[in-house]
Amino acid sequence: MQYMHAHFSFFLLPSNSNPTQPSQHHSAESPPVPTIMGPKCATLILFFTMFVASSIAIDPCTSKPDEAGLTVIPVFGKCSPFDPPKPDSWAQTVINMASKDPARLKYLSTLVGQKSVVSAPIASGQAFNIGNYVVRVKIGTPGQLMFMVLDTSTDEAFVPCSGCVGCSATTFSPKDSTSYGPLDCSVPQCGQVRGLQCPSTGAGACAFNQSYAGSTFSATLVQDSLRLANDVVPGYSFGCVNAISGESIPAQGLLGLGRGPLSLLSQSGALYSGVFSYCLPSFKSYYFSGSLKLGPVGQPKSIRTTPLLRNPHRPSLYYVNLTGISVGKVLVPVPSEYLAFDPNTGSGTIIDSGTVITRFVEPVYNVVRDEFRKQVGGTFSSLGAFDTCFVKTYENLAPTVTLHFTGLDLKLPLENSLIHSSAGSLACLAMAAAPSNVNSVLNVIANLQQQNLRILFDTINNKVGIARELCN
Repeated sequence: MQYMHAHFSFFLLPSNSNPTQPSQHHSAESPPVPTIMGPKCATLILFFTMFVASSIAIDPCTSKPDEAGLTVIPVFGKCSPFDPPKPDSWAQTVINMASKDPARLKYLSTLVGQKSVVSAPIASGQAFNIGNYVVRVKIGTPGQLMFMVLDTSTDEAFVPCSGCVGCSATTFSPKDSTSYGPLDCSVPQCGQVRGLQCPSTGAGACAFNQSYAGSTFSATLVQDSLRLANDVVPGYSFGCVNAISGESIPAQGLLGLGRGPLSLLSQSGALYSGVFSYCLPSFKSYYFSGSLKLGPVGQPKSIRTTPLLRNPHRPSLYYVNLTGISVGKVLVPVPSEYLAFDPNTGSGTIIDSGTVITRFVEPVYNVVRDEFRKQVGGTFSSLGAFDTCFVKTYENLAPTVTLHFTGLDLKLPLENSLIHSSAGSLACLAMAAAPSNVNSVLNVIANLQQQNLRILFDTINNKVGIARELCN
């Protein structure tokens, strides 16, 4: 019997298994069935024993930490403390999540590198719950459990603190941590925060205001220990949120995996050596999870890579060089200027954990969509953010979409390029154009297209690796 490992999803839960190793549950430790039993009775007992063992093996909520990494669970998965807004089907949930992408893209477009301390940029006013995946961490001594949104395009971490106005019921209590410490305006970390509110002269608490996808919050920069599975990052600097306005601030905080000086990679230093990878499970994986692996240990030894680019215009983002797109066997005619990486304007293509469906700038999406429609034929309708939906019986005509990167071609399985309606009668191309109200020059490879892939980021050797992996 094949056992499934609890080593997936977007909740960071400590993981107790390595998907590359055979399951340790295969050994039969149950006593042998006595020969005096009839074959039907023996079969029933054996089935029950295997069922119980399997149930234990696949339960992601009881996983324990080991050196392999952290478990990642969808925000509305079984182990999540967050309930979906209403009991929708998984397809409708994804459609609802994708409808919030425009605000996400506007937020990404505001992440412009700053050479001096200025006010935080204001993103879209549309409120939404941006946390598609969350991570299970502990902050302070003793550790206080928080389920934080993992965001590859944001640097600073922040959590709601006790006494916060407008925050959720779950908050971090500084007074209950023996390792907690405030930071004032004189420390170097304070000058690296967006939206700094320090006085021009004199000392004081390192206070700042920021916007996040349409909502705003005020916080002070503090430090405390951060525990990720068995690893502890001492003196980790993060925002202690004291007030929020709006509905899009992650309820239990955010853990930034961007490329800036206050991100987890930068603050952990030699502990993770600038390397991490994740495997995101399907949103349908209510009972299962994916994995986040921090550091070079345990990463795939054989993986295709493409150069990781740095854009000084948006230094926190993970840029790659998308050179073309194929629909079926047709390399669609995309003008190079819409794909080109340009460090002067911030244009190009990024890989992002927080956007739901891949968004191309409109001229790129239009040629991809038109070729896809041409090969499928028939009539098309719209459903939410998706404008290329067709009767499911034509699904066997749907062409494969291939993303061409420098040195790497990513051929998307249909599960990564199509989404079905709740009733199952329609299939839709799970991509869209960047919203017209966003002055964005970014193409965004989003998390639905990343599901069941191992995505490796090596910021020291400037590489991004992609490999097929069953995260469910």
